[in-house]
Amino acid sequence: MALALFDLDETLIAGDCASLWLEYMVAEELAPTGMVAEEQAMMSLYHQGKMDMHQYMAFTLQPLAGKTRQWLDSLCTRFAEQVLRERLYPEGLARIEWHRERGDELVLISASGEHLVAPMARMLGMDHYVAILLDEEEGRLTGQTRGTLSFREGKVARIHQLFAGKEHLWQGSFGYSDSHNDLPMLRAVAHPHGVNPAPALRQCASELGWPILDWQRAEGRAR
Repeated sequence: MALALFDLDETLIAGDCASLWLEYMVAEELAPTGMVAEEQAMMSLYHQGKMDMHQYMAFTLQPLAGKTRQWLDSLCTRFAEQVLRERLYPEGLARIEWHRERGDELVLISASGEHLVAPMARMLGMDHYVAILLDEEEGRLTGQTRGTLSFREGKVARIHQLFAGKEHLWQGSFGYSDSHNDLPMLRAVAHPHGVNPAPALRQCASELGWPILDWQRAEGRAR
């Protein structure tokens, strides 16, 4: 049994779930339209490796402040079914099944919020998920995060927290991601893979001899 770590956005799905979620909230009149342009500007910094994730999360979680966890879970489950399911890469699903048949420990690991990652982990039948945790007080979301953010080096730290005390944690492990922001995770695993890699990761993967996987959406669905 080995760890199989799968990033979510642009790795298993075409698109970024947090950006799609904000568009969904705007369409549902749960967030102001003006938030979309500002979020897109922040995402451009992400692709440049310059994003302040604490700032991004504080901004995008504003519409959820004061909401209950039950309300959010219900809405995000519907969002995952209506928006994210059709964006899954069939080749990614096949790779998950390959690991499942091997008896590997499947982990969905993302720098997106747990409200978006949890329903996808359930949909995919993952053994675990790691995501940015949302803070709450007296049963209501505060619009802030808690704990170590699963971003860059934080992903490796959170894996160590999840599997605390497990010997030979990284032995034979696999990692899949599209982003150079995930280089700490990819360098930690025994078998790193670049999936539809952004230019910076594609160059790095090529130089290091890592496998590069270019996955496509199902035929008939525009990417």
